[in-house]
Amino acid sequence: MSQFGISQSVTRVEDARLITGAGQYTDDINLPGQTVAYALRASVAHARIKRIDASAARAMPGVLDVITAQELEAENANGLMPCDIPLDNQDGTPRGNPERRVINTDKVRHVGEILAFIVAETLAQAKDAAEQIELDLDDLPAATGTETALAPGQPLVHDSVAGNKVFDWAFGDQSDVDAAFADAAHVTRLELINNRVIVNSMEPRGAIAEYDAASGKTTVYTGSQGVWGMKAFLANNVLHVDPEQVRVVTPEVGGGFGMKAMLYPELALVAVAARRLGRPVRWISERGEAFLSDNMGRDHVTTAELAFDKDHHIVGMRVTTLANMGAYLSLFAPFIPTGAALKVLPGVYDVKRLHYRVLGVLSNTVPVDAYRGAGRPESIYVIERLMDQAAREMGLDRAELRRKNFIPPQAMPFKTVVGEVYDSGEFARVLDTALENSDWQGFAGRREQSRAQGKLRGIGMCYYIESTMGDPMEHAAIRFNEAGEVEVLVGTQSNGQGHETAFAQILHQRLGVPFEKIRVVQGDSDRIKSGGGTGGSRSVTAEGWAISNAAENVIERGKHYAALELEAATADIEFNAGQFTIAGTDRGVDIMTLAKKARTLPPPTGQDVQEPGLDADASIEVKAWTFPNGCHIAEVEIDPDTGALNLANYVVVDDFGKLINPMLVAGQVHGGVVQGLGQALLEQAVYDEDGQLLTGSFMDYGMPRADNMPAISFSTVEVPCKNNPLGMKGCGEAGSVGSCGAVINAIIDALSERGVKAIDMPATPEKIWRLAQQAA
Repeated sequence: MSQFGISQSVTRVEDARLITGAGQYTDDINLPGQTVAYALRASVAHARIKRIDASAARAMPGVLDVITAQELEAENANGLMPCDIPLDNQDGTPRGNPERRVINTDKVRHVGEILAFIVAETLAQAKDAAEQIELDLDDLPAATGTETALAPGQPLVHDSVAGNKVFDWAFGDQSDVDAAFADAAHVTRLELINNRVIVNSMEPRGAIAEYDAASGKTTVYTGSQGVWGMKAFLANNVLHVDPEQVRVVTPEVGGGFGMKAMLYPELALVAVAARRLGRPVRWISERGEAFLSDNMGRDHVTTAELAFDKDHHIVGMRVTTLANMGAYLSLFAPFIPTGAALKVLPGVYDVKRLHYRVLGVLSNTVPVDAYRGAGRPESIYVIERLMDQAAREMGLDRAELRRKNFIPPQAMPFKTVVGEVYDSGEFARVLDTALENSDWQGFAGRREQSRAQGKLRGIGMCYYIESTMGDPMEHAAIRFNEAGEVEVLVGTQSNGQGHETAFAQILHQRLGVPFEKIRVVQGDSDRIKSGGGTGGSRSVTAEGWAISNAAENVIERGKHYAALELEAATADIEFNAGQFTIAGTDRGVDIMTLAKKARTLPPPTGQDVQEPGLDADASIEVKAWTFPNGCHIAEVEIDPDTGALNLANYVVVDDFGKLINPMLVAGQVHGGVVQGLGQALLEQAVYDEDGQLLTGSFMDYGMPRADNMPAISFSTVEVPCKNNPLGMKGCGEAGSVGSCGAVINAIIDALSERGVKAIDMPATPEKIWRLAQQAA
């Protein structure tokens, strides 16, 4: 097997470029004659806009333009910021549809909302001008809490949405589930909070636009998770031009995590400003802006119940969630707590009946949308906290209760109570491996050692399953260029995951082309006409499949050209490891040599590509997604006198099916685990009653650091996926799905000696200390 093929831990080809400073992020792009933009943002959470006077600002030195809602309206450019998720309430009526424009004309609805966009020769000049803009705002009381925003008498975020309840969605037969609970031998009930988090990608957002008056074309450079939705938004909602008159380019991206898949006003504003001025316009977010404007994640308040029969089998599950949407419905926001969360709400268990209700809540806060895992971490946290609590209440071993309710391998493919079909999974085998790797049996001895030192020790597990998802359509194109390189044009967008390496491995494996000659092309809506983007752990699952199919099309074309070159019948041509040969002989030609010669030979007839050469495309449709799963086991030691927590051990065993690159997979898991542990232990976006963000900088918002994190033991159990030809399951978000439940269950296990039964995320030292002292 080639050292660069599938299943090999190939070192990332991107890294040499990135760590030597040769990479190009949005902030590295500097265009001739460029200008600089600054966004004037609201400092209040809720107010009626009475007047915005920018006349003094426009007269300031260096100022080239000031764009308010009035200017956008005059140019018919103040388009709607779309929400792409239709959703019906449980009574059959459609969800609320609160309007959001590039710059709103009626009200401010959260701190950080844009009021004006100032373009100047320098950033300092733009900031100085912003201070001269006169604002006449009529302050209004704010609705900020996930629970309190629905209370009678709360201020309405949108007059069109009664009681701030933007949707009331439900799944399942409530009466059937209620009957199961009435007959149950035991019911476990929990109140859970899934805390709001700020994404804080290493690279802040940015957008740079230029306009070519001769061609009428607008080009925008921006960090994204896929350029095509942004192209459509600019063409259709803002500029009102043919989509071919808009090009969106994404260079390197320093982290996305869902947040950079969304549409933001700045994208529209730089495009409008560039057309107005005829000069490039550059806007780069500062970190303080990111706290106030980037979509946030999570923010659920949940009541969850699990019912068991006398033999400890699950007979029913009942969940109600309040999901805070923020001030507006972001691009995918209503889907995250509903359809996305529902996919894995029963976990890996044979739940017989389920009723799930979600109330979408509007509040005067930054909008919430997909954040790494997007609904699946929230659901797994619910079911795994319930399973741990149920085991304690019924006096059962936590692992054995899970094992008793696992869906067995022989039941695969298994249609769950929510209609998802798990194609594969050996959950007991994965669990046993995790128990062994964590030395679960030896924990009692370690707990005694901690007690002797006045410490509390706990161990907790979380068995997760997640569903990859996203656009089911994907495309790949393979091009042999004049420089002797092989380009693979993809419809996904790397945000640091290592796509260039993984995709090159797949292509190298399929075609045998030199690994060092492969170039991955992404993030350019002119060169790549369509794509599903990156999100939902879909990239390798969907794009890898498309690349594999495109490679097969190259081989089929190659057989035609090899037959011409070797003067043989096409049916007699074989392909293996980069060589076309006449069957049964040693006569052949390698693929790279053939690619050069094929440009001068007649193309095969009856194929989509009629141009000469080996170039080929492929489009695929994912009919069924993958279900990665695994077990996280966390072990913690707590000092009850200070609340300080030490993550003593952390073990992950995952089933990702066939691995493309084990090294990349381990990196993805480590990153996801750290993000989950950050939410569980440190991170929380906190607003006061006036809608001011109290955690508006790294001085107040806790981020995980190296000394907070344990060494992570990672291994895999390979159960090939049956839903795609490569046998692989997505891995990008899995670490974040299992980590919160594992560490919170471990903390509760440690504090259970003092009678503590629950703790809300983030489990900060202060919170742990208070619970420990109250119990003592």
